[in-house]
Amino acid sequence: MIFRRALLHELFGNATAVFIVLLAISITTLVIRLLGQAASGSLASEAVVAFLGFSALNYLPVLLSLTLFIAVLLTLTRSYRDNEMVVWFCSGLSLTAFIRPVMAFAMPVALIVAVLSLLLSPWALEKQNQYRAQIDSRDDVAAVAPGVFKESKHADRVFFVESFAGTKNTVHNIFMQSTENQKQGVMFAEHGYQSQASNGDRYLMLLDGRRYEGLPGSPEYKIVEFERYAVRIDPYEAHLEAPSAKALSILELIRNKTLTNIAELQWRLSLPLSAVLLALMAIPLSFVNPRAGRSMNLIMALVTYLIYNNCISIAQAWVAQGKLHPALGVWLVHGILVLLIGALFYRRLLLAPSLFNLLRRKT
Repeated sequence: MIFRRALLHELFGNATAVFIVLLAISITTLVIRLLGQAASGSLASEAVVAFLGFSALNYLPVLLSLTLFIAVLLTLTRSYRDNEMVVWFCSGLSLTAFIRPVMAFAMPVALIVAVLSLLLSPWALEKQNQYRAQIDSRDDVAAVAPGVFKESKHADRVFFVESFAGTKNTVHNIFMQSTENQKQGVMFAEHGYQSQASNGDRYLMLLDGRRYEGLPGSPEYKIVEFERYAVRIDPYEAHLEAPSAKALSILELIRNKTLTNIAELQWRLSLPLSAVLLALMAIPLSFVNPRAGRSMNLIMALVTYLIYNNCISIAQAWVAQGKLHPALGVWLVHGILVLLIGALFYRRLLLAPSLFNLLRRKT
């Protein structure tokens, strides 16, 4: 009971710390990328927070699997390093005795990973695509952000607004470049606002401005000063693309059994399974030889995780491309890892007597 309680307590503490660090790194990276898109005008500034939430929810299954692996590895590595393993081995415990408490800690996390990968992550991707389509379907003026040059959806106008006044319907210091009938026009206005006609057409009303119009390359141009100038805002409908396999629900993947959908379904099912297998593999990988460097097992564990994760991605791509039979799919990678875990446990148990004597002499 003491052994189980102490191990679970340390696993929970290490997992919490590791998850916070990994989540902070992921959130920081996402914020930098999304703010860069917002600064360039490819993403609306008000959509940054929503996209951040959707993307973070999509990354959570991988983060939790990696958190579980690192937490088990760090906990047992510290036990080896501080010679606590000598106490547990002297009490009659073997390395296999750690499987039960580690699995008691890993199974709830794997269940959360399963819910995220099978239900929440596809839902987040679907909502993100719908939100992006909703933003792309906005009119040109609604998509304008202060201090950013914005091209219209029809690529025939460029807008620039210095600031909004009071409400977002009124703007100050407007610049607009347009091309009509092979003539290029440039307009400046001090104020502007949106209005809607009785027939439903929307207009950008420019006040107290000046328009320059002429043919590109020609010295002839005309200047028009105006107190009020109406620019019609052409409606735009975003082209909705077919949802990718990543955004489909698990029921849709099962109904439409294409190679791409089968590969995606196998990937989602493999995430909770990989979390459990990685937690098991961390038990024999956590051994620290007192005569060797303390970081050697951590390096080997990191390399093993990277190879395993990349092999799953490669197997998924091969199934989608028809290079690997769906019956094998990513399960072949998991099967190889199960054999590797069994070999590692056998090796550690076979060398346990000599390693125990070495640890006991060191103490």
